[in-house]
Amino acid sequence: MRGFRTDLAMECIGENDGRMDGVQVSTHRVGDITHTRIRIETESAAELLGRGKGEYVTLECSDLPTCEARRRDALSKMMAHDIKRLLPRDGEVLVVGLGNRNVTADALGTRVVERMLVTRHLHQAITGELQGKLRGVSAIAPGVLGLTGIETAELCRGLVQHVQPAAVIAIDALAAYETQRICTAIQITDTGIQPGSGVGNHRLGLTKETLGVKVIAVGVPMVVYASTIARDAMSRLIDSYGVFDSSHEDAAQRLLRQVAEGFLGDMVVTPREIDELVLNVASLLADGLNRALQPAVDAETLHHYLHI
Repeated sequence: MRGFRTDLAMECIGENDGRMDGVQVSTHRVGDITHTRIRIETESAAELLGRGKGEYVTLECSDLPTCEARRRDALSKMMAHDIKRLLPRDGEVLVVGLGNRNVTADALGTRVVERMLVTRHLHQAITGELQGKLRGVSAIAPGVLGLTGIETAELCRGLVQHVQPAAVIAIDALAAYETQRICTAIQITDTGIQPGSGVGNHRLGLTKETLGVKVIAVGVPMVVYASTIARDAMSRLIDSYGVFDSSHEDAAQRLLRQVAEGFLGDMVVTPREIDELVLNVASLLADGLNRALQPAVDAETLHHYLHI
């Protein structure tokens, strides 16, 4: 695996493009949307890629936060289909919005939770058109360790023991390696999530092993490392202007590594319009999640009950 940090499984595959033993990759396009499914099947492949065994689905759209209504609806439906396929058929679901609501680039999870249709408390009160159609959904945005003093996984473990959901869906902002993937890719995986892993801030993971139930993670890249941008610039300079000839390839690689691991190593970068991007992406994710969790309710009815 290349020496960089990313939360996206497709970037870990990189130039291998699915030709790695123990990894299956399939890609197809629906209009302007690229759908990539990666399945890591062996422990050796998982160790090499630094990812857990399981399935990783990525939906890519170059103008994901600002796309027109028809494409937005298609993205929402594709996202709902993949999440519903990974969810248990029956049982309640706990949605966990990870991140710090006071840091815009890290607030995606909390913003999604604000837009979820929560129904666990409504079972006894539901009458009319929704009776017998709603799946039990609860949601929480527990904050971060620095604000609560409690590991998110510890809070979730207590909630799971009390609520006893069939599955947990965790939403988080991710870190990407390629700058063009900021706010243009949605990753869905059944392997759980390590909060903060993309920016080197490792915490106890939200996984089936730690929580005791299936964990589906949904995320969108919101940041890249500043060192990645510097390294890309240096690499382009070397390639375009022939600063090094082919006999100096090792020296070029050492220089690029020094740039990546230098003083920019821990600095992350996000777009200046991140406020608007987070809100738009959160709305799209919440739409897809609500559709996946309430498949018996049509989109118009969902929209009505979310805005009363």
